[in-house]
Amino acid sequence: MQQILLGGNGQQQILMDAAMGNRHGMISGATGTGKTITLQILAEGFSRLGVPVFLADMKGDLSGIAKSGKAHPKIEQRLQAIKIEDFQFRGNPAVFWDIFGENGHPVRATISDMGPLLLSHLLNLNDTQTGILYSGFKIADDEGLLLLDLKDLRAILAWMAENSRALKAEYGTISSASIGAIQRRLLVLEEQGAEHFFAEPAIELDDLQRVDFSGNGVINILDATRLMAKSPRLYAAFLLWLLSELFETLPEVGDLDKPKMVLFFDEAHLLFDRAPRVLIDKIEQIVRLIRSKGVGVYFVSQSPLDVPEDILGQLGLKIQHALRAYTPKDRKVIKAVAQTFRENPALDTEQAIQALKTGEALISTLNADGSPSQVERVLMRPPESQIGPLTDEERKTIMQRSPVKGRYERIIDRESAYELLKQKAEQRSQLSRQNEKTVKSYRRSSSRSRQSVGEAMLKSAARSIGSQIGRQIMRGILGSLLGRRS
Repeated sequence: MQQILLGGNGQQQILMDAAMGNRHGMISGATGTGKTITLQILAEGFSRLGVPVFLADMKGDLSGIAKSGKAHPKIEQRLQAIKIEDFQFRGNPAVFWDIFGENGHPVRATISDMGPLLLSHLLNLNDTQTGILYSGFKIADDEGLLLLDLKDLRAILAWMAENSRALKAEYGTISSASIGAIQRRLLVLEEQGAEHFFAEPAIELDDLQRVDFSGNGVINILDATRLMAKSPRLYAAFLLWLLSELFETLPEVGDLDKPKMVLFFDEAHLLFDRAPRVLIDKIEQIVRLIRSKGVGVYFVSQSPLDVPEDILGQLGLKIQHALRAYTPKDRKVIKAVAQTFRENPALDTEQAIQALKTGEALISTLNADGSPSQVERVLMRPPESQIGPLTDEERKTIMQRSPVKGRYERIIDRESAYELLKQKAEQRSQLSRQNEKTVKSYRRSSSRSRQSVGEAMLKSAARSIGSQIGRQIMRGILGSLLGRRS
């Protein structure tokens, strides 16, 4: 049986059965109580078992997981307290990613990959605007138009506005005001850096599921420091997209002796913040079913209550660091959190949550039969890798040796909706100019024709008048000569 050592309490070591790794988990606790180190410990454990890992580095602290740690008196004390005898400092195989392409390889997805549900959540659209976005995707499919980047989406929206009357019968009312609102949201999203994310080449999921030559799972680290500062919603949308893509593409594998891949979602509350019910239901469905694909999902947040109850109930591993009660509301939260654990008669869970020190946690794992174990107060083991970030030079060195070096750095701009709609617009404009020239030419020709007829009429009238006057004059002269006038 493969296991991951989490820590101990002097009486026993607490281990996690790797076969339960796809039953998901929760790491929670107040800021500064040790959540990041716990995440690092779990990522190391899965990597040693040959399980690829994906995690988000929110503060730049986790890059040190790629480098061997160093001895320290406090680490020695903890090893003795937990009775760990085979501990050794070592780094882990790692690949760095960054949506902005600054501290890692660029991460990209297309507009079509993201889909209207996640995109409407990212743009914070109302129901009417969401409906129009769905129509835009349907129209693009019907017309054979690829939606790859932001300019493609803007182009299809502009085309819908111009042809709203013709589209109404098949796709419903398309309000220009709603399209304008979506376009404004896209401008804001672009200012937040989304143009770096919505592009090609899109990341290939196989590149996140690598194992190195020693059999260790590669730890994929998304540098999210700048992303969180500029667009937390884009960060959340990317994680949800990644989860859904894995669910849609990976085959069913059933229960394995270890997961095929593990995801750690830090700042988990962002995934559900202001999310519509339909999206939360979708996430719940994926979390429930993706375990059959061999994928484990671990949420990291200050409180487990940040995760919807239906999803929280599916999380097998629970690691709770300290929470503090400063207000009546805080006490209610702590009481609710304590009730999420299986009770231990020897431990006052509610009191223990408030008394935990940094590096300590309450832990409940899953037994072999899938039932939760009693909650235990545990001193977390130290990580084998470096605590804290790498230097810029160390990061660059690792990136130079990366197995995906050069694969994603250059953006590819294929012919898609923007280019095709632009061509159609130019063709219509050219045809319109030709028609206008034809009409002008016809008008000039008609004008000349009408002028010739008019001139002929005038000349004829003049001749007629001239002949009549002439005849009258001649008659007058002859009449005088013949003596017919007095």
